[in-house]
Amino acid sequence: MREQAISIRVPQDILIRAMLLAKPALLTLLAALTLLLATLPARAGSDDLQALIAEGQANNQELASLRRMAEALRAEAPFAGSLQDPQLGIGLANVPLDTFALDQEAMTQKQLFIGQKVPWFGTLALSEQAALLKAVRQEAQVRAKSLELTRMISAAWYDLAFVQRSLQTNLSLEALVTQALRVAETRYATGKGLQQDILSAQVQLSELLDEQETLERRSRTLSDRINSLLNRDAFRALPMAEGPWPETTLPHAEELKRLVLQANPGVAVRRTDVDSAALAVQLAEKDYYPDMDFKLAYGQREDNPMTGQDRADFISGSVGFSVPLWQATRQDSKLDGAQKKLDAAKMSLTALERTLPHQLDALLAEIDGYAKNYDLLDSALTVQAAQWAGASLAAYEVGKIEFDTMLSAQMRLLRYELRTERYQFERLKKLAELEELLGGPIQNKIRTAAQSEENRQ
Repeated sequence: MREQAISIRVPQDILIRAMLLAKPALLTLLAALTLLLATLPARAGSDDLQALIAEGQANNQELASLRRMAEALRAEAPFAGSLQDPQLGIGLANVPLDTFALDQEAMTQKQLFIGQKVPWFGTLALSEQAALLKAVRQEAQVRAKSLELTRMISAAWYDLAFVQRSLQTNLSLEALVTQALRVAETRYATGKGLQQDILSAQVQLSELLDEQETLERRSRTLSDRINSLLNRDAFRALPMAEGPWPETTLPHAEELKRLVLQANPGVAVRRTDVDSAALAVQLAEKDYYPDMDFKLAYGQREDNPMTGQDRADFISGSVGFSVPLWQATRQDSKLDGAQKKLDAAKMSLTALERTLPHQLDALLAEIDGYAKNYDLLDSALTVQAAQWAGASLAAYEVGKIEFDTMLSAQMRLLRYELRTERYQFERLKKLAELEELLGGPIQNKIRTAAQSEENRQ
């Protein structure tokens, strides 16, 4: 784990020597410069970020809505696998039209019947599986949205952390230029300086003030975005980030490709689409078989009014079948459509599985590039800039360069340090994208895959 800090690497002995040899008017400036070039405290933090992610996962309403929809789909799945409600009815049978007497004819009955429609064998089980797959698909979408939310919060947080670092550097530069302006004004008043030094410092200070306004506006925009992602009812200022940032060791690219095809939430969604389409084909094939309609009736007869003889009651039953008479326009069309949807789902899955490795390669290239940029600036360019800053001080002592040239060298050193931080934050943002692509934290995925491999062995 690498400790990150904004550290300025100007050799302190150079600055002290410059202060001893400098004109008295510059002593105040060089003392301030020495303080500004000291190491600034690191302000970035994974702990605060994890707390914000947890808050977002708990409170984000869009994610909560998707979770509730998944629960609803799973809860109603048994409905699809259940029989329709039975029918209960009453009726009269064989009533004579001349008298409407219920005891006149022996066949007149008062009936009580019950009916039940039953689809062909296996249809209900397939219907329940199809409904459950809708819930599984929704749950995969919940996971995808959860990962997307984590990535969005992380990206906004890293952007905000960099803006905060930029504001710190901006304030340091403003203080440096302000002090330089005072020195330039003092030297000009004593006849030892040039008016152009004053004008140059004033221009630089105005540019820094404009940059500060832009950074503060950007900071508020990013803070509002994070508050929105966390579903906060009112704006709350976010804490300054605090380090250190963890270093993530990535496994081999081939291992990552295997993990991304195994755990990517988009792949899970499309695999569920394939399974649902396959079940739809099976259900369409079941439509060629008839549904059955069972009925059972009890018929009660009145006694013979002439003889008083007790008439026996009746019981009757029947089974009706649906007939696929319009097969060409119904069953055939449905099956053909279901098969085409299955083909489309398979092609969509294949397309994603072929695209993901390329997305992974691009991400890994960016992560590696930002890491190299960071190492180059951290180990070489800032050291060279520090040497240049020291040399400019030495050259200014003997009058070989102008005051604003020396000041520019010191300012450039601070800006190189800020560029180093930018590459670090860009790399962290790409790592967040990689975790979204992999379906979760990288180290967790590696451990899970290793345990699965052990279980298979």
